Amino acid sequence: MRENRTNHMEYLGGMEKSDHEIMDRVLALTEAYDYRSYTGGDVKRALAKEHLEVEDYAAILSPAALPYLEEMAAKAKLETRKHFGNSICMFTPLYIANYCENHCVYCGFNCRNRINRGKLTMEEIDRELRTIARTGLKEILLLTGEARNMSGLEYIGEAVKLAAKYFTTIGIEIYPLNSDEYAYLRGCGADFVSVYQETYSTGRYEEVHLMGPKRVFPYRFNSQERALKGGMRGVAFGALLGLGDFRKDAFAAGLHAMLIQKKYPHAEVSFSTPRLRPYINNAENNPNDVHEAQLLQVMLAYRLLMPYAGITISTREKARFRDNVIGLCATKMSAGVSVGVGGHSEQEKGDEQFEISDPRSVDEVHGMVLSKGLQPVYSDYIRV
Repeated sequence: MRENRTNHMEYLGGMEKSDHEIMDRVLALTEAYDYRSYTGGDVKRALAKEHLEVEDYAAILSPAALPYLEEMAAKAKLETRKHFGNSICMFTPLYIANYCENHCVYCGFNCRNRINRGKLTMEEIDRELRTIARTGLKEILLLTGEARNMSGLEYIGEAVKLAAKYFTTIGIEIYPLNSDEYAYLRGCGADFVSVYQETYSTGRYEEVHLMGPKRVFPYRFNSQERALKGGMRGVAFGALLGLGDFRKDAFAAGLHAMLIQKKYPHAEVSFSTPRLRPYINNAENNPNDVHEAQLLQVMLAYRLLMPYAGITISTREKARFRDNVIGLCATKMSAGVSVGVGGHSEQEKGDEQFEISDPRSVDEVHGMVLSKGLQPVYSDYIRV
């Protein structure tokens, strides 16, 4: 297969073009961000403020802030309780297909990786959804690999309609769409869209996205805005920490989310903080020195920058870490997770995207949340 090394900053045919005002600002500020220039005094001044400006956010993401994690955590906990109370939302992902037409060097689904590919039928999707619904969960995240030819818009739409029979909140994590296509899925019952930029460095982005539509940086960058224009209730942001310079990527993701929130104040904005994980045929993948202390720093910085934004902690992380960040800064966590295609009602139909670190069931996670003095929330939205 010959790789199509197109210009990663140019749109392909059929891609909806967007205003680049937010993208240009995020990239310019991130390029100028020198996190080594900040001192402990800068961090202290930032933490003394009630509301953070961009420069304050830059300071608390810098290495100079690591000795102040306890102070950051105390302030973040207050903000989390102020905006979210004791509630921890619970959900699970359902992978309905793992076919992909992108060659992304860090992903288990990449088109060059030799894995078992699979796609659930509507009957199989319904069976998976019923099995998950029996756990009591009322929020589901539907995921596919990025292959329009194998997981078309109508296929995803039918899956969303099935999910709406059992769940009150439906998220989708699929390939980026045009705004009218997001409007179609919104009409089917989807509420949220998760799209992660992976890295905000255009140079690094070009290096790790070798082929496929995902190679087009600006189209992916503007996905959340197109989703909101299509009527979606909420959008999630994040970078794959460790793929590039994690401090710059976290800085950019925070700015991106903040600017979208300002432009669309009605939107429900959230963050996810995935780190690189090993996958089939690549056991050596590592998050480039993004250890738990650095991951916690990023999560606390997100909370202090946007106190009202949700923060999800996934099963990429160990149970101990997940247990300690809920209520502190994280407000949502997954449980009873399978990252292969299917796997909830019967054996997985396709291989997993990455290795998980926390295999606990919904009941086990529920019990842990209660033991922390927090309230597991299965539904925070009622369809009328």
